[in-house]
Amino acid sequence: MKTSARETDMQDNLLRPASLPTWGQRTALRMLNLIGWNVHFKPLPGPHGIAVVYPHTSNIDFFVGLLAKWAVGLQFRWLAKDSLFRGVMGVVMRYWGGVAVDRSAPQGAIRRLAEDMLASKWFWLAITPEGTRGYRPYWKSGFYRIAMAAEVPVLLVSIDYGRKIVDVTRTMQLSGDEAADMALIAARYEGVQAKYPKDAAPIRLAEPGSDEARKQA
Repeated sequence: MKTSARETDMQDNLLRPASLPTWGQRTALRMLNLIGWNVHFKPLPGPHGIAVVYPHTSNIDFFVGLLAKWAVGLQFRWLAKDSLFRGVMGVVMRYWGGVAVDRSAPQGAIRRLAEDMLASKWFWLAITPEGTRGYRPYWKSGFYRIAMAAEVPVLLVSIDYGRKIVDVTRTMQLSGDEAADMALIAARYEGVQAKYPKDAAPIRLAEPGSDEARKQA
């Protein structure tokens, strides 16, 4: 039976513990392999970007994703409201990769995030665009706004419970045409199965001009 180009590419990008350089990476991958998961990885296209993680319908996603992050051995940052970064807890949150964001001024926050990203030697920001484990009818647009403001690539990370694969291989550059970009993103995630499929958000942004879109503006 002939092997498709996609299948060959996936096999080439399959991480194997013996090929990883550190004990921590090998241990994380072995833990994933032990529970039936594999990780596919390609080197990232540069030092800055947005990592979209989808689907996110279960707390288990966090642990699978964390082990995959440790296995690939790269630092990904993540967002949290600025009130969580006070005192000693703020030091801990930043050490873990947290980035404080002022949710009362989203447009200003997006501009500052883009500036901070480009001023850093390495800054990949991981975002779950659903924003919740429960169902919602659209993705939040923050990932799109930040990627456009900083002009950085988007990494489409999938946590596929159907095949038990964490895919960290697919990147794209947004064009600014939201409809076309979201259609391409949807095509890239086609066939990916959530832990709870009924809770996975459709891959689309809120309609321009809608109350939902204004809340994210």
